[in-house]
Amino acid sequence: MKIAIASIGRFHMFDLARQMARLNQQVKLYTGYPPFKVDADLRSFTESHWFWTVAANLRYLIKPLPVTTWWYYHSHEEFDDWLVRSLEEVDIMDALSGVGLKTGRMLAQRGKPWICNRGSAHILTQKQLLDEEHRLWNLAPQYFDMGKPMERALSEYDEADAVVVPSSWAKETFVKQGISADKVYVIPYGVDLSLFRPLPKEDNRFRILFVGAFSARKGIGYLLEAVRPLVERNLVEVWLVGMLDATARPILERYSNTFIDKGFIPRKDLAWYYSQGSVLVLPSVEEGLALVQAQAMACGLPVIATTNTGAQDLFTDGKEGFIVPIRSPEAIRERLQWMLDNPLERDAMAAAALQRVGGMGGWDDYGQRCLAMYQEVIDTENSGKV
Repeated sequence: MKIAIASIGRFHMFDLARQMARLNQQVKLYTGYPPFKVDADLRSFTESHWFWTVAANLRYLIKPLPVTTWWYYHSHEEFDDWLVRSLEEVDIMDALSGVGLKTGRMLAQRGKPWICNRGSAHILTQKQLLDEEHRLWNLAPQYFDMGKPMERALSEYDEADAVVVPSSWAKETFVKQGISADKVYVIPYGVDLSLFRPLPKEDNRFRILFVGAFSARKGIGYLLEAVRPLVERNLVEVWLVGMLDATARPILERYSNTFIDKGFIPRKDLAWYYSQGSVLVLPSVEEGLALVQAQAMACGLPVIATTNTGAQDLFTDGKEGFIVPIRSPEAIRERLQWMLDNPLERDAMAAAALQRVGGMGGWDDYGQRCLAMYQEVIDTENSGKV
């Protein structure tokens, strides 16, 4: 099968391209990453178009920060224009949402199907939740362009032959927004079990880990509100691993005495940090399927996560961790206190988490399910021509 994988950044799409190569498919990866940033094993079948991607990322590091998403939108549009010019003959294209509309339309004219690969909730659901969140925390508004960028996203959902999302919760948001359930495929991400594995914990401290962007979207304020009384009583230590979203700075400043900021850690070094923890807490208000959950489980950590993280597709509430409502620091604190009061049961959860993720099949299973989806979409397209 001739497959095009299109993604302006790494995300899960590099792993997807690697799996298609492993399954002996004729795959081509089109990316906005500079060639030297592409994994060595992918370079032989990768084409890069990187100038505007790098320019956009650099612009958001320079103050004053942009007040619109123009730079990101332009980089996606420009990437799509390049993709139209560069795409070779394919049987199907799997494009990360935001970069494939024009190319998908070209393929449709040729009678070839394409897939919109969406890592989050439906964009209208995402906007609603994030607008609410920024109002609740009195933060600067989360900027969503309601013009061309929104139109582009909605057109992708409508015109693609299929939409693939990583969790049942993400699919529910599409169905509620009017997309046919038959069109939306749920394929949870994998985890690299050679990279994420338990390492020795170097002390007996009960340590709560958060891994990801320190942002309102990730619910960072609810975690810090939950842990504050536990930190004040010296019952726990909190490590934040990742980078600050500038809009959430007021939240971090409000709870500055509750956590240790470990900063950004390269993926290859994350296993040690997970292994120093007692539990991963992910209080996101909107997320397709957070990769950090499976990574933590693979390192022997139970997980406390909200209903809006895709957790239901990874583990069972009460067995490998806990699933809690969004915006509920009380529920998070209650589960943390239970783990503090029941160390043997917490250890059993940790063992169950490790066993569960070990039976998931990792990225190999993800690749096989995606390939089966491609064949189903192609067969549907061909049957419509008869």
